[in-house]
This record gives sequence, structure tokens and C-alpha cells, in this order.
Amino acid sequence: MSNTTHRSPRRTLALLLAGALVVGGLLAHLRYFATFRFWFPPPVGDGPAGPDVAREPFESAWTDRPVVLLGLGDSVTAGFGADPGLSYFDRLVQNPPGEFEDMEGVCLGAVFPQLRPMNISVSGSTSLEHWSEQIEPMETFPPDTYGIVVMTTGGNDLIHWYGRGEPKEGAMYGASMEKAKPWIENFRVRLDTMLARVMATFPGGCQVFLANIYDPSDGVGNPAAAGLPPWPDLLAIHEAYNSVIADATDRHDNVHLVDIRGPFLGHGVHCIQWWRDHYRPEDPHYWYFTNLEDPNNRGYDALRRLFLNEIAAVLAPREGVPGPFQGVENGAPDGGE
Repeated sequence: MSNTTHRSPRRTLALLLAGALVVGGLLAHLRYFATFRFWFPPPVGDGPAGPDVAREPFESAWTDRPVVLLGLGDSVTAGFGADPGLSYFDRLVQNPPGEFEDMEGVCLGAVFPQLRPMNISVSGSTSLEHWSEQIEPMETFPPDTYGIVVMTTGGNDLIHWYGRGEPKEGAMYGASMEKAKPWIENFRVRLDTMLARVMATFPGGCQVFLANIYDPSDGVGNPAAAGLPPWPDLLAIHEAYNSVIADATDRHDNVHLVDIRGPFLGHGVHCIQWWRDHYRPEDPHYWYFTNLEDPNNRGYDALRRLFLNEIAAVLAPREGVPGPFQGVENGAPDGGE
């Protein structure tokens, strides 16, 4: 008599289903709970990203004056991580080949016939270097030239060098709030000094569009989800830096906050986790480059739209309102500083 044990088809099916559930559960855990960057590539999606931009303001010129579009700051303005021609600065100047239908003809080159782009931002630079290497050495522009300045600063002050050294000013990763307080106050003074210097280099007037600092942790504040060392005071220090930026825009009539933190929430390392406060069901995709600190192409599209909306709100002519460049001297269209 054979000693072979025969399993019933029903038992075999049950074992297979149990195994499938175990494997599926493991994959789901890895997909949604485990370290995001190393287990699965983030879903980036395709198509347009960010808010709509009204077309009407871009259908006729805003001024015939010479206009300089000046880019200052770090890798976000330098366009690190973007394909050629797809950084937010490049897209402000002109539409790239294969432009999305809703953005065709919507750019600053369409409304400033004498637009001169000038991007002196540097990838990896901190606010200390923005002052000493970009802004302090600037030469004064001709009095007939109007300035539109786009700027990202402060982000690298926070994240360098991802905890690989003792926290210090300009490389604060891992610092306690108590240790960071004097560096935050120094940033406040430095930012005001930078803005004053930028405005002084445009005797013909300028507007500064200053972005705050986004949060790739989607408001969770757990850098370990991206494989980085823990930082208990991360969100508090990040918020303090953004408060300095917001305060600076409140103090100067011709400095305008471009909020990128809010629109980017839900597009960071937790973008697929539907239970998070900032989950974006309409676009649950990752807007950052592989280095986590810069945008990808879709992120740069969103940035372009956010800057364009703020620039148009300040500078675009409106029915029944004199052109904002008429009679403008040093400062904002309404008189400014």
C-alpha cells in the first residue's frame, strides 16, 4: 500500500490563496509603508501639474520697456533635475517644444517684447552664498530697465549635509531648535539685506517674487521614510525659516510670496498614502527629482504656473486700470518702496 498523502483540490486551492495573500500583503507593505525611495520608484504621473493659469492676461504686451528676468538662489531656480528647457525659469521665458495645450503662448516672452533672461542661481548654494556670491557683487542695471526677480533661498541651509556632520549655520540638518535660533535670526537679517540690495540694483523699478521652502515629507516630518537620519526638530525649524520668508514679503511692498510649500504637499515621499492629511486623489504623484530636494519635470511645471500666477496678479494690465509700468520708478506699480 502506498504511504503517499493525497491533498484534496480544495485544500491545495486554500494553500495557494493563503500564499497569495501573504505575498500580496508583503508587497502592499513595501509599497505603502516601507522606505519609499529604495523599494519602489515613485509614481510621477504625466501631463500638466499644478494650478491653471488664465490665458487672457498673456494675449497682449504688458510693456515695451526693457525687462530683465533675474533668477537668484539655489538649484530650484537653477533647474537641477529638469530636462533641458523644462526648468521653471526656462518655462517662464518661453514655452518649450511639446508645450501643454493650456499653456501655449502663456509665458513672459509673450508679454515683454524686450525681455532679457538672466539666471545666476547656483545648484547647491545656501543663503550665505546667495548674498556673498550672487547678490552683493551685482552691478546696477540701466534706469530704463525694469526687473522681475524670481528667487528660491534657504532650503539648502536646512538640509546640508543630511546629518553627515555636526550641524552648523548653512548646514543645519539635525540641529535642535535651541541651537538653530541664532541661525534663523541671521537668516532674517541676511534676507532683508539681500532684498534691499536687489532693489537698489534696479533704479528703474523691480518686483521680487520670493518662494518659500517646500516639504518633501508632506508635512509628516519623518526623513527616515526617505532613508535619511532622524531629525526631531525638522518641521519646527522648517516652519521658522518659512516664517522669516513670509515676514520679509510683508515688510516690502514690491516683494511677493510665491507659496510652493502648500501646493507641493501631497506630492512628496508619502504621495501614495491615501490616509495622509495632504493626499491628493486628483494627482497622487511625486513631484520631486531622485535626489528628493529638487523638482522633477512635473514639479517644475507646477512651479512655473505658481510663479506666473503671482507675476500676473502683480504686473498684468487690467481693464480700466492704467498699465502698471506707466510712470513707475523705483518700487512697486502702486508706488511701492
